[in-house]
Amino acid sequence: MKLHLLTLALLVGIAAPAWAQDLDGWAPRRATLDNLHTGEKFDEVYFVAGAYLPDALAEATRVMRDWRTGDEHFIDPTLFDALSGLRDRLETKAPFQIISGYRSPKTNAMLRDRSHGVAEHSQHVLGKAIDIRLQGVQLANLRDAALDLGAGGVGYYPSSNFVHVDTGRVRQWRGS
Repeated sequence: MKLHLLTLALLVGIAAPAWAQDLDGWAPRRATLDNLHTGEKFDEVYFVAGAYLPDALAEATRVMRDWRTGDEHFIDPTLFDALSGLRDRLETKAPFQIISGYRSPKTNAMLRDRSHGVAEHSQHVLGKAIDIRLQGVQLANLRDAALDLGAGGVGYYPSSNFVHVDTGRVRQWRGS
C-alpha cells in the first residue's frame, strides 16, 4: 500500500494543477483533520522538500476512510494541498472537521437512495473530495476561500453546515 501511495503521489506531483503553483514547492505542508464520526485526528506534515510523505498520506487516508464501512481508498494528495491552501487563505490553524471523506460505492449508493443531492459519480468515491467545516470560520467565508482557490468543485450546504471541496473540474453549486 505504501509503495502504491508513493507511486501515485509522485505522479500527482509531476502533474500538479495550476492553482498549486501558489504553494511553495519546497515548504512543508501540514494537514490538520478531525473526523467527526470516528473521533480520529490527523495533524502531520504530509509534504516536505518537494515530495509527499507516503507514511503521512497513508495515515491521512485512514482518517478519511468511509466511516460507515471502514473501506479505505487512495486520497488524491492535491486534495490535502487544497486544504493547505484554504488554511493559508483563511489564516487559521483550526483542524478541518470532516463530515465526509472517502465514500465506498456502497455508501454512495445508499446516500443517493436517501437524497437527490448525492452525485452518482461522486468525487468522494474517487478519493478526490471532502465535506468540511472549520470552527471559528463562517461557512460562507470557507466557501468563498475555496472558490478563490480554484482547486476544483465547491459545493455550499448552509443548511447542513458544510462545504464540499474536490479536485475535479472547477465548478460550483449550492445544496441544502
